[in-house]
Amino acid sequence: MWKYRQLYLLLLPALIYVVIFSYGPMYGIQIAFKNYKGALGIWKSPWVGFKHFKDFFGGYYFWDLLKNTLLLSVYNLVANFPIPIVVALILNETGPKLKKTAQTILYAPHFISTVVLCGMIVTLFSKESGVVNTILEALGLERIYFMGEPGAFRHLYVWSGVWQQMGWNAIIYIAALSAVDPSLHEAAAIDGATRMQRIIHINLPTIMPTIIITLIMAVGNIASVAYEKAFLLQTNLNVDVSEIISTYVYKRGIVDASYSFSTAVGLFNNIINIIMLCIANTISRKVSETSLF
Repeated sequence: MWKYRQLYLLLLPALIYVVIFSYGPMYGIQIAFKNYKGALGIWKSPWVGFKHFKDFFGGYYFWDLLKNTLLLSVYNLVANFPIPIVVALILNETGPKLKKTAQTILYAPHFISTVVLCGMIVTLFSKESGVVNTILEALGLERIYFMGEPGAFRHLYVWSGVWQQMGWNAIIYIAALSAVDPSLHEAAAIDGATRMQRIIHINLPTIMPTIIITLIMAVGNIASVAYEKAFLLQTNLNVDVSEIISTYVYKRGIVDASYSFSTAVGLFNNIINIIMLCIANTISRKVSETSLF
């Protein structure tokens, strides 16, 4: 360690950050098993065991929340995971100037905040003045109140996310493609391989370990759907499909100040993620010999 002390010194700020903001707050997880009262503090609040977990599992809303969360997360994974790979493969085959221009255009949406993105969605799909409804009316169709349609919520949530993140998520695959040995392509071209064949048999196998690792991490977050976007797109008419675990935790924990109950729900959510991560990692290790641990 002394030999590489300068490198460890560079690592120290990141280590301190993780300890303070990731491991430090884990002390508060114990309030999931307590009847937390602000006046008493975490340590002196009375223990109630698994009471909050039982209340959550026994609630009439439990299965609806779980179903909505998993459906939205799986839909988002299926739509959002393969597209950045395709984008990276396409950009890798383009010329330098076109590649830079395309990358700039595709990366830009990533820097739009969630609030602004949701505002754009509400404006574009507005029933009165939205561009989409104006086009529908011009085609002789009736205007639709998309934000009030339960069936439209998941599509708006997922595909707006695909548009926003596909360029940024493609960066890791573009970086992996830079490791492809050009001599492999030259040899394959001499042997008569087409561009598509070179992509399938050279580029894809090269980035496959990266694809597997990112897939494992994505599966490990399958029960975690960010509440901000779902909450901002939520209306009284689509709440039956837009109410997910994270929005429920926000409402119970922050709005209703049920800190112990919301902590229990959040802990349950994290346990599901850990289980899914371990399952995906085990399957990957047995099938492809590539895994996180």
